[in-house]
Amino acid sequence: MSTAVQLALAVGVPDPHRADGPAVVSLAGARTIAAVARQVGVAAIRIADGGPTGRTLDPTVVAAYLAGVHDGVGYVAEIPTTRHAPYNVARRVLSLDRATAGRAGIALRAGQGDEVSEAAAAGHDATDPARRWAEYVQVLTRLWESFPQAALVGDQQAGIVVDTALVKPINHEGAYYRVAGPLDGPSSRQGRPVVVADLGTLDAAAVAEHADVVVVDRWRAAGADAALTDALRRAGRSRHDVALLGRAELARPGPAAVALGDELRAWAAEQRLDGVELLARGGTEQVVSALRTVVPRLVQTGAPPPTLRAALGLAEVAAVLA
Repeated sequence: MSTAVQLALAVGVPDPHRADGPAVVSLAGARTIAAVARQVGVAAIRIADGGPTGRTLDPTVVAAYLAGVHDGVGYVAEIPTTRHAPYNVARRVLSLDRATAGRAGIALRAGQGDEVSEAAAAGHDATDPARRWAEYVQVLTRLWESFPQAALVGDQQAGIVVDTALVKPINHEGAYYRVAGPLDGPSSRQGRPVVVADLGTLDAAAVAEHADVVVVDRWRAAGADAALTDALRRAGRSRHDVALLGRAELARPGPAAVALGDELRAWAAEQRLDGVELLARGGTEQVVSALRTVVPRLVQTGAPPPTLRAALGLAEVAAVLA
């Protein structure tokens, strides 16, 4: 049985002293890694956000560049709620999704507010990252559905390009954000870009309503499937609607890497995981070697699935959310 694999990688100025988070590789190194990831059957590459440190490049820019060179693999841009307006993020990620023919997603990280959203949150608890995340992702998904594909008419004889009656503003008035919409471009061929959430700051109840993919650290994995299943049921969704990935470090080349693939496959089955997120370590050559060793033990290669949703075992076209 094949196990979906997502690779977590940061792209920018390599830092040999960095011990936490994914490896930071150069843009040229990321291009090499993406080529190998596609060959061995990686479903998606998650491009990490390094914050305002200046050591990493913008994840959406990196994803767009890599997608233009290596198609057939998904790209997930990591973006925090802090410093990013939801409307701008919705446009950027949907543009990436269209450019990749439905192989894009966002790993939305829960963060604190900024001066704009905190002003809008007057009278509310502006420091609650879980509530802010939930509202932010609701705005994203509604914006992605505000301009349906069916609105593109393209009737030259009638002189009608877009059926504007189908394009609806979302008129969102929430605790943290005020967004009118709609977006200025059509929705994705996969319904909408994939939304990835991390358990930790967020719990299963917080992500159940809108997440497509949930990532849990290895030490938190026990019981995560049961908690997520219950939270999804309460939100009116099925466990089949969401992929649960366990995060594990991608071992350096050597005997440990050879055994890791089999170990992760067994671990995923035991914890009822749908796949794994591999946290890359080391430089480009080390990551490439580990990918070639570990991923074939997890993935049955073949023709790339048509969308990122399909690659992750999700419904190929996302249902419209309330």
